[in-house]
Amino acid sequence: MSGGVDSSVAAWLLKEQGYEVIGVTMQIWQDEAEEIQEENGGCCGLSAVDDARRVAAQLDIPYYVMNFKADFKKNVIDYFTAEYLAGRTPNPCIACNRYVKWEALLKRSLEIGADYIATGHYARVEQLANGRFAIRHSVTAAKDQTYALYNLTQDQLSHTLMPVGAYSKDEIRKFAEQLGLRVASKPDSQEICFVPDQDYAGFIERTTGKASVPGNFVLADGTVLGRHKGIIHYTIGQRRGLGLPMGRRVVVTEIRPETNEVVIGEQEDVYTRTLYADRLNYMAEPSFESGRKAIAKIRYNHRGSPCRIYPEGTERVRVEFEEPVRAVTPGQAAVFYDGDYVLGGGTIL
Repeated sequence: MSGGVDSSVAAWLLKEQGYEVIGVTMQIWQDEAEEIQEENGGCCGLSAVDDARRVAAQLDIPYYVMNFKADFKKNVIDYFTAEYLAGRTPNPCIACNRYVKWEALLKRSLEIGADYIATGHYARVEQLANGRFAIRHSVTAAKDQTYALYNLTQDQLSHTLMPVGAYSKDEIRKFAEQLGLRVASKPDSQEICFVPDQDYAGFIERTTGKASVPGNFVLADGTVLGRHKGIIHYTIGQRRGLGLPMGRRVVVTEIRPETNEVVIGEQEDVYTRTLYADRLNYMAEPSFESGRKAIAKIRYNHRGSPCRIYPEGTERVRVEFEEPVRAVTPGQAAVFYDGDYVLGGGTIL
């Protein structure tokens, strides 16, 4: 229970369905200053614990706070900083879902006798005719969260319930209002919970104790255009905040950590028909046939583009799109869909 409306109503829905429900909030990074606690009313902040505890009391269910700070630091924060320093753009929510919210929490939950973990994600879990478990789109496209869940394992999915996926956000808030829950109108949590001011570069500098190292903005051929603030300030496709007097809009097309260079190009330079991905996770199917048709999403807010998947050995795939896609970004996830269902996905190279 994150202290938000979705997980609060999820607990109530399961209780209504006859489950014996236990509320749990994961303590993962809650050491922030008081003023940040007040600003961060979202996922897993200290203020969220108070909200979750009150909701559990209203629903008359047991409530616990479990400490997963070590797991979170290792699998999310350390990963987040290392990826940015390597010139990639990570998705920490995906790592948190796989290795903390599911792997660590599920292990702890099973040890104390629970059968499932349940969340307030807008997605659905189904067992398919082939016997495999898969994530399915929620009934409301506006809040669908399947992209960030593609990396869950079959064992994790077999012990997962997502009751909120059968409803729209408006319906969930209406349930909360009818129940008199104080979180009924609480704003949705921000995208990255542990960087409340969204200053990723500042967070990395504070966490590592190392200042960003300035370097050169260059063209693809190495021509120097100016100086940048450090590669952790940039991502593929970025147009704003470059500070280059080019007389036209230019974009970041590549980040070269080995030479500390940020490559600048034209808009058309960030469009491609091909990407490669590794660290694969198979969900609805145990593998991909060569030429498998799918819809691929290359970031959370991407609508998805038709493609074909071509395995290259067992560790990576080549993805060919029907039409060029913008800003394929190393470190982000490529998630593949067949209709409503997640086929699987991997990390963009």
